[in-house]
Amino acid sequence: MYTRKLHPGSEFPAIQVKRSDGEALTLGKPQGEHDWQLVVVYRGKHCPICTKFLNKLESYREHFSAQGIDLVAVSADDEQQLTQHRESLEVNFPLAYGLTLEQMQSLGLFISTPRSEKETDHDFPEPAFFIVNGEGKIQIQEIANAPFVRPDLDTLIGGIEFIRKPDNDYPIRGTRDYD
Repeated sequence: MYTRKLHPGSEFPAIQVKRSDGEALTLGKPQGEHDWQLVVVYRGKHCPICTKFLNKLESYREHFSAQGIDLVAVSADDEQQLTQHRESLEVNFPLAYGLTLEQMQSLGLFISTPRSEKETDHDFPEPAFFIVNGEGKIQIQEIANAPFVRPDLDTLIGGIEFIRKPDNDYPIRGTRDYD
């Protein structure tokens, strides 16, 4: 099976999900005073690596915010699974649930089937990160096929600081077409 990948510089698709408080949220649309957004796709409640990473990500929330970037994390879990997961999470950024198979495919995610009912009861996405710029375009992305691949957050913050400085005039990378 092959996936269709989104390309750097392309429009981030308007995907509607629900936040843990029941409110609708459009991925890729920055909230508040932020003009960029980091969309974190995680596997779900069943993944202890995701739990650990989301809790670590919280400690970087202010660094992202200082760069004008808000955070949102989303999974294919249902509302009940997210509610249960929140008990082991210590995050203050929005968590969303209900990512559908069609939405996962539109993001070009790798999708896994649970190994057993003990893991979870639905297909789920493998981790991905999308930094959506102020024009609604994908500035940076990372799509993994296993839970063990996550960006180094210190390096990511440093890169974003560099990109966001107007004097650096840093373009979206990886946009060259194959000839």
